[in-house]
Amino acid sequence: MHRPYSPTIRRRRLGFELRRLREEHGYTLDEAAKRSDVPRATIGKIETAESRRTRARDLDALADLYDLDEESRAGLHQLSRESKEKGWWSRYKDVFSEHTLPDFEAEASAIRTYEAQVIPGLFQTPDYAEEIFKGGRATEDPSISRQVEARLARQQILSRVNAPHMTAVIDEAVLLRLVGNRQVMIEQLEHLEHLAIRHNIDIQVLPLSSGAHLGMAGAFTILDFPEPRDPTIVYVSTAADGLYLEQESDIKRYNMAFSNVQGIALSSTASMRSIASVKASMEGEQE
Repeated sequence: MHRPYSPTIRRRRLGFELRRLREEHGYTLDEAAKRSDVPRATIGKIETAESRRTRARDLDALADLYDLDEESRAGLHQLSRESKEKGWWSRYKDVFSEHTLPDFEAEASAIRTYEAQVIPGLFQTPDYAEEIFKGGRATEDPSISRQVEARLARQQILSRVNAPHMTAVIDEAVLLRLVGNRQVMIEQLEHLEHLAIRHNIDIQVLPLSSGAHLGMAGAFTILDFPEPRDPTIVYVSTAADGLYLEQESDIKRYNMAFSNVQGIALSSTASMRSIASVKASMEGEQE
């Protein structure tokens, strides 16, 4: 699978570079605006990745101000072009919000997630995902099939060339919670077993017997990127929308939380035995 660009990550990288160049030259935003004849607000929005469209003439003016060579100038224009590209997730505007997780997943090199309620979305089978979107409701919602389709498309990230390494700590309660019927759960647990043998996926079960831990506030996902200029992001799902955290203090707190839940979780091998045991129990109850 071709590795897609993340428009948001490219905008952030462009902003990082221009802010670094401005600060290296000792210019304030007002001074840079005056010397380049690019509005202060425009420079500010580019540097904070708020601007979705950056004019080529503004980039050239800033490149002139910072005395960039042709290669560096071309690099800025390349980032600007890539920031305008649309990812595959743009086809699912009816499903994903404006700032969507697949946008960041597209360039992530490592994904660490803790789940307390459901199987991680990147691991869900179609039937399990459908039941999650139904939320226990008996009525049929025509939009559910569209949501399932989008979720399955999102999962392709784990099969691409240079796929990110994903580490998932899954609370034992997730395995025991009957989503749909036993057949749905058996197939989902079997799918976890198949995923666990992939070189880029680690699955650990957090036993109920572990007691209190630092992940009890709820599920979260930490995304790391290969490019040092792209800072780590924490994604926290809420009932209304996703929350993205980038402050160093937040990153530190969630890194600590993940280290804690991973440290008290079963090893990968023991986790597979736990999943197999739950699956066998459900198969026995089905007979």
